[in-house]
Amino acid sequence: MSTRIPRDTPMLDQLESGPWPSFVAGLKRLAKDNDMMVDLLGQLETSYETRKGYWKGGTVGVFGYGGGIIPRFTELKDENGKPLFPEAAEFHTLRVQPPAGMHYTSDLLRKLCDVWVDNGGSGLIAFHGQSGDIMFQGVSSENVQAVFNGLNEIGFDLGGAGPALRTSMSCVGSARCEMSCFDEARALRTVINNNLDDMHRPSLPYKFKFKFSGCPNDCVNAIQRSDMATIGTWRDNIRVDEKLVQDYYRVHGMHDLYNDVVGRCPTKAVTVVVSDQVAANPHLSVAQLGDGNALCIDNKNCVRCMHCLNVIPGGLLPGKDRGVSILVGGKGVLKIGATMGSVIIPFMKLETDEDFAKLNELARNILDFFAENALDHERTGEMIERIGLANFLEGMNIPVDPNMISQPRSNPYFRSDDWDEQAAKWVEHKQQKAA
Repeated sequence: MSTRIPRDTPMLDQLESGPWPSFVAGLKRLAKDNDMMVDLLGQLETSYETRKGYWKGGTVGVFGYGGGIIPRFTELKDENGKPLFPEAAEFHTLRVQPPAGMHYTSDLLRKLCDVWVDNGGSGLIAFHGQSGDIMFQGVSSENVQAVFNGLNEIGFDLGGAGPALRTSMSCVGSARCEMSCFDEARALRTVINNNLDDMHRPSLPYKFKFKFSGCPNDCVNAIQRSDMATIGTWRDNIRVDEKLVQDYYRVHGMHDLYNDVVGRCPTKAVTVVVSDQVAANPHLSVAQLGDGNALCIDNKNCVRCMHCLNVIPGGLLPGKDRGVSILVGGKGVLKIGATMGSVIIPFMKLETDEDFAKLNELARNILDFFAENALDHERTGEMIERIGLANFLEGMNIPVDPNMISQPRSNPYFRSDDWDEQAAKWVEHKQQKAA
């Protein structure tokens, strides 16, 4: 039972009045049994009244780790320099690495909650932060080590904080999704487990994120939010389950087929033709619709946007020759604004032990290049913007590929001074690769 007397919170109360669930209701529920949450509500109400934040950072950690804790100390003090809300004067956050694919048992969730509450935590947990972490929010400096010890005993480790490798994310993928094109959980664990030192002992110019999506639907937003995105894809024809396509057609008819599937294909690769006019073509995926028409997909023009596969679930599926595309440089806003990742590896297989070793080697090389060449507080995408993609590829010893170009150049004028030298370099590279 809480012993602190809660102050009035009229501004926070307004946030409970709308039609949607409010975080305020959750904080008030926790405040019934936790003095820390009573004082947190008081500080939050003060921030709403003054329109100012009153948290400052500092240095808090556990033995052997340089990261994983986000320090928060209050700046709200009385005339004697004592905290106005003493129980929430220290409100640190532990970033905890989640299981790959965010899989939990109910028993494990109970153990996590017990560790948090039994060791002085506020009871406030967020599943999950932007890097995928389990966020244990609200603990004093005195109890940080005890919480970590309890987490460690049930098999959990701290994630990244500060200028370090951050906790990774992968979609649920092959565990439950028919669109999955590789083993996302194994890829995540291979890369993260081999680079843990960069997570626990921050030594990079700025943060670095890996994310793994099993297909181009990109359910963890890897392309927009990670420095190295591994996206599942395929390079053969889309597979067709003709019965399921016909079931969709019987329910939705030609009108929806045209409006929702054919008309929304970005490259016009999907068409409906008369069955008799379907010619034998190794690039076509064909489904007979049963009324003299056939649904045709011209795979050589398909850009793997996933739209038709999503609209006709099970009827259209990724091909069998599966692998991944690697993109680098995605992030939210900072120096140059939001950017999406640039393709550096259009396709690579990811099935055998050797394939996963190559993925880890590539990840390590990108991390090393970033550590050596990025400026302070500069993300990978901003580094590439500054030095140029061509220089990045040359430094990584990755050959230029037409798939890396998102659109043709808009300026038809160009210099050709060093064409001979560049051609010679390209020939030399191809000969070395062949050898």
